[in-house]
Amino acid sequence: MKSAARKLLTMGVLACAIGPALAELSDIDKKEAAKLATETCVSCHGPGGRSTAPTFPRLAGQQAAYLETQLKAFRDQTRADPDAIAYMWGMASQLSDNTIAALAEYYSQQHPAAGTARDAAQVTAGREIYEKGIPSQQIPACETCHGKGAVGVGAFPRLAGQHAPYLFKQMLVIQNVLRSAPVMHGIVKDLTPQQMQQLAAYLESL
Repeated sequence: MKSAARKLLTMGVLACAIGPALAELSDIDKKEAAKLATETCVSCHGPGGRSTAPTFPRLAGQQAAYLETQLKAFRDQTRADPDAIAYMWGMASQLSDNTIAALAEYYSQQHPAAGTARDAAQVTAGREIYEKGIPSQQIPACETCHGKGAVGVGAFPRLAGQHAPYLFKQMLVIQNVLRSAPVMHGIVKDLTPQQMQQLAAYLESL
């Protein structure tokens, strides 16, 4: 178990090191990104990236490196889960690298939404999985990559305060290889639906 956690931590450090460097942004880039966020992205992701609809993830306070990677994957059509195809392929298709970097910076600087209380038993069970993993299933602690409090680390996303239904859906699509995420697939492939719901409930509560 400890060996698996060390391996994931090493991969995390490498991912952060080789992740995309944010472009040098001009004031024009930043103004255009803010305009796009407040006039277009807001319709799904909410003001400042604090969406209220669980179909659409909360972006406020998200790691900029992660956002940049995902926006490029949407634009290049390499992230192919159903919601990506339905919503984000078209939205991201014309975004330049600088616009993507500026949007990532904009949302990373927004104040995150407050967590939402869920069933106490589910939250407790989810916290156990997040902080300690599931040794009997050889599943390492989620905080190894996503950090204490699930605030994210570089290329690994912030999960704290995210909509539980969205998190559950993403774990399912990764588990079923509808979204390419090799590191995460190796972790979630053996999680039961109940365990994923518990984990999602805990993360939303943060």
